[in-house]
Amino acid sequence: MSSTDTARELVRELVAARVREVVLSPGSRSGPLALAFAAADEQGLIRLHVRVDEREAGFLALGMAKASRNPVPVVTTSGTAVANLHPAMLEASHAGVPVLAVTADRPARLRGTGANQTTDQRAIFPGVSFVERVDQLAGGPAHLNLELDEPLVEPIEWEFAPSEDPFDELKERDELKERSLSLSKGHPLVAGPRTVVVAGDDAKQPARVLARDAGWPLLAEPSSGSRNGEALIAYRMLLAHSLLADQIERVVSFGHATLSRPVTQLLSRTDIEIIHVGTQETFPVPAGPNVQLVEAVDHTGTGDPQWLAAWHDADARATAAIDALLAGTTPYDVARTINAAVPPEGLLFIGSSSPIRDLDLVARPYVVGERRLIIANRGLAGIDGVLSSAIGAALARTSSRAIAYVGDLTFLHGSNGLLIGPGEPRPDLTIVVANDDGGSIFSTLEQGAPEYAATFERVYATPTGANIAALCQAYGVPHRRVAPAELASALDEEVTGIRVLEVPVDRAGRRDLTARIGAAVRAALRP
Repeated sequence: MSSTDTARELVRELVAARVREVVLSPGSRSGPLALAFAAADEQGLIRLHVRVDEREAGFLALGMAKASRNPVPVVTTSGTAVANLHPAMLEASHAGVPVLAVTADRPARLRGTGANQTTDQRAIFPGVSFVERVDQLAGGPAHLNLELDEPLVEPIEWEFAPSEDPFDELKERDELKERSLSLSKGHPLVAGPRTVVVAGDDAKQPARVLARDAGWPLLAEPSSGSRNGEALIAYRMLLAHSLLADQIERVVSFGHATLSRPVTQLLSRTDIEIIHVGTQETFPVPAGPNVQLVEAVDHTGTGDPQWLAAWHDADARATAAIDALLAGTTPYDVARTINAAVPPEGLLFIGSSSPIRDLDLVARPYVVGERRLIIANRGLAGIDGVLSSAIGAALARTSSRAIAYVGDLTFLHGSNGLLIGPGEPRPDLTIVVANDDGGSIFSTLEQGAPEYAATFERVYATPTGANIAALCQAYGVPHRRVAPAELASALDEEVTGIRVLEVPVDRAGRRDLTARIGAAVRAALRP
């Protein structure tokens, strides 16, 4: 099959499989793929997104696939271009996001020679499924490596005649599996033990529904999809400082909980029963004999109402103590403002490190049924590619308002995500940068202790002094610097295209503020 025929057949199969978004980075070896996808875009069969930076292209596809839960291919040429997809493919692998890396390659006869841009690309993404056809795709990321020989470009009229849906057999298998799961009973849970429900990243609504129906406290991370209804707010402070934590007899865990040490410590306990709905890949510590990994749970009865009431009472007191310490200018105030600014049907993409943890401490639960989508890259929780992931998510999901919330280092690390050609689709997205000129998260950890002060700024805080306004100007992205008190009104503005709101915050007192919050919560919870 010629390279042109390969490209045409790939587009046919992807269109038949209802793929509607494709990301492309330019290159010579991938030339026939580029022409085929451009023609499919012109014919309205797919929407093409072109990025010159392969790393950002990978994260753009990741964001679109994460928000839409549909496969999104990212297409590159050969050589180092492929390797630049690795960070996004790792994140997709650990988060179970269906990104398809479509990589152009030299013919097999050139492998192992000194031919230009030739390396062994076949196993370049460890842990990612290597597929040879589109119909081999499953629910997570995959890699399709295409050996394309010359001639790479031919003057043809691109036609994409309808073909059979290559996913028919796969969909039948999935439907059979879903039916069998729905007919089979989940792991039985009786209401007796004092139980809490933990909702980690991408836990979705089953965690909330179980907590509601069983009458158990719900400890939900911001990106869980469960932080609505009766979810607790300051749950991690309760785990660290409340006597209630010592009374827990059972934990039911959903999703991938990696955000806070108190939750990790809870899931590390060996003296209580732990039920995790998922696999070891989504359980944050090695599962001991007291941990059961299950596909689903069924509960009977309801828990002690006094147990649930005690958690909510403690949460109210802890939250009030935290609120009393916030002066309107702290990073927590910024997080709380952003949380409140997400309307029904809205989208919030949260950066790693401090932003998501700040949000976790102060974010009020949303009203059930208002369809807000709060997501983050928590598979490996890196700061790379966050801007592109947020842009991808905003492109893939129609929302009443789309916001990305990141720190300055995350913004700078992924600033090439703003490198978008003038004719490319752009979402309406506000990127809020909480700028404290460095990595404030480290000041709250062990390395932020006074004995490490001599080297802290250089090797942990890493201030850059970068001019974010000038950087945005270089990319042609509107920028405005706003004070924390002005953020709410700025977020309420109508937005066309991508803009950046830079919010200056101070990290000098971050460690002290964390200590004061802990002391205030302990005092509020004192019997």
